[in-house]
Amino acid sequence: MTLIAPTLQAFLTDRLACQRQASPRTIAAYRGTMRLLLTYVQQRTGTTPQRLDWNDLTADVISAFRNHLEDGRGNSIRIRNVRLTAIRSLFAYAALQHPEHALLIHRVLDIPPKRFDKRIVTFLTAAEVDALLAAPDARRWEGRRDKAMLALAVQTGLRVSELTSLNCDDITLGEGAAVRCEGKGRKQRTVPLDRPVQHLLRSWLGERAGRGGDPLFPTCTGRRLSRDAVAQRLSTHAKTAPVTARPGRYRPTDKVLASLGNL
Repeated sequence: MTLIAPTLQAFLTDRLACQRQASPRTIAAYRGTMRLLLTYVQQRTGTTPQRLDWNDLTADVISAFRNHLEDGRGNSIRIRNVRLTAIRSLFAYAALQHPEHALLIHRVLDIPPKRFDKRIVTFLTAAEVDALLAAPDARRWEGRRDKAMLALAVQTGLRVSELTSLNCDDITLGEGAAVRCEGKGRKQRTVPLDRPVQHLLRSWLGERAGRGGDPLFPTCTGRRLSRDAVAQRLSTHAKTAPVTARPGRYRPTDKVLASLGNL
């Protein structure tokens, strides 16, 4: 049997989940890439995923798919390269399962990522940080949550995935105050907290009144905030932030989103 379905299933469930112990987020990203690829090939050739063979996934097809991501879907070059990484990982696994397709697989693995200019990430001045933290409406529950969340993000530099995955018991206050999180690659790290952020978090935890395993920054229904929700809240506050720090030149949305660009 040379159909790709068994190999693809084994790659996602055995290789990624069991052997590499990839995070659920990584597995979901790889699965999403494969879904996009199979949909593209079906639309282009009419071959359904269950009938797809390795001969249908040549280097030319993969290259055309990359162009489709950028030109047809409007993906950035960075996202296009991330998708290619997922595909190359699948083909590297398939090389051991299907040596009869070694030449085809080798040609796909030789596809290089597209080069691009990396944007320099700027930083916020103290006045701009103050302007951002003053934007949430402290009279509202969501505003107090957002202020504590943004203050924690600014002081610690947590990635948005780290921020949204925090639970109430990940915060230690008082002597040795710190936040504990699981970062990229499942690496555990602890970041100390300064006094102003401790004060905000102490007030928020008192109002939050959650159990240890509950999300630190939930939605109004108690669920964990998504990446999109954090991006939307950040964009909203950046647009409404006072702009007196840099009259005429301060562009809150652009600079804040660039400085907190891990969204």
